[in-house]
Amino acid sequence: MDLTPVERRNLMRFVCSFAWTDLQVTQKERDLVMRIAGMLRLDDTEVRQVAAWLKTPPPVDEIDPTEVPRAHRQLFLAAAEKVALADGRVVPAERDALSLFRELLR
Repeated sequence: MDLTPVERRNLMRFVCSFAWTDLQVTQKERDLVMRIAGMLRLDDTEVRQVAAWLKTPPPVDEIDPTEVPRAHRQLFLAAAEKVALADGRVVPAERDALSLFRELLR
């Protein structure tokens, strides 16, 4: 699926926010997020932004699931699920966040 630069940035913002759901970002989560960035062919500026979001979570007011285009909702959800599972465990906060995200994307 081809995403515009704005859509790619939005996806990565969501992905990084899910990595922070349990208040810590593991190396496995970092590795997965950076692999996703590579698959999306982010430019250097975008990669630096993603790296910054892995050090400090993206601002909550910049994350709105209702703004995800219907055509991209399954992609966003799949990416969030992969990040939540990346470290081999899904804590209650991650489970709750995924459940809410699914509901908001309907």
